[in-house]
Amino acid sequence: MSGSGTKTDGRVERGNQTRRLVLGRTMDIASVEGLEGLSLGRIATELQLSKSGVFALFGSKEELQLATVRAAVAVFTDQVLTPLKDVPPGARRVRELCRKWLVYSSGRVFAGGCFFHAVTAEFDARTGPVHDAVAQTRIDWTTYMERSLTEAQTVGDFTGDLDVEQLAFEVIALMEAANAQSVLLGDTRAYDRAERGIASRLRASATDRGREGLDAE
Repeated sequence: MSGSGTKTDGRVERGNQTRRLVLGRTMDIASVEGLEGLSLGRIATELQLSKSGVFALFGSKEELQLATVRAAVAVFTDQVLTPLKDVPPGARRVRELCRKWLVYSSGRVFAGGCFFHAVTAEFDARTGPVHDAVAQTRIDWTTYMERSLTEAQTVGDFTGDLDVEQLAFEVIALMEAANAQSVLLGDTRAYDRAERGIASRLRASATDRGREGLDAE
C-alpha cells in the first residue's frame, strides 16, 4: 500500500509541476497576445510536452484560459496584496497599495505589463465563462481598492465626505494609463506621472492625519 501511495504521490507532483510550467508560459503569452493566443497544441510544442498530457491537465482551450486567469490572480495577490498584510489600515496603506501595483506593472511581472489590463481589453465586449472570470477580477480589484479607502476613512485619514467610489476609479485609471502608455510606447516615465497624480489626488482628500501617513516612510 505504501509503495502504491508513493507512486501516486509522484504522479500527482509531476502533474502539478507540469501544470505550473504550463501556466507560467500561458500567463506571459496572454499578457502579450491575449487569451485567444493560447492553445493546447501550441503550449505542448513550445514546452516540448505531449499534447495528450496537456489535454489531460486542462481538457479544453477554455479551461486553459480560465486556469490562466486564476493563476494570474494568484501571482497578482502575491506581488501586490500579500506584502501589505502587516500594514495597518490608513492612508499609508493605500499609498503602498498603489505603489505595489505600479511596481508590479513596471517590473514586468508579466511580459506584457498588467495581465488583467491586456485580457480585459480582449474580452470586455464578449460573453461566456472567460469574460465572466475576467470581469470578476475587475470587480474584485475595484472592491479591494474601495475597501482600502473606506478603512482609511474610518480611521480618520480621509475626510468624511470622501466619494470612495470616485477616488478608487480615478486612482485605478491613472495606474492603467501608465501601464498602457509604457507598454505601447516604451515610456517608463508614465509610472512617475501616475505616482505623482495618485499622490496629489490622495492628498487632496486626506485629513492632516492622513497626509502624515502619506508622507511617512
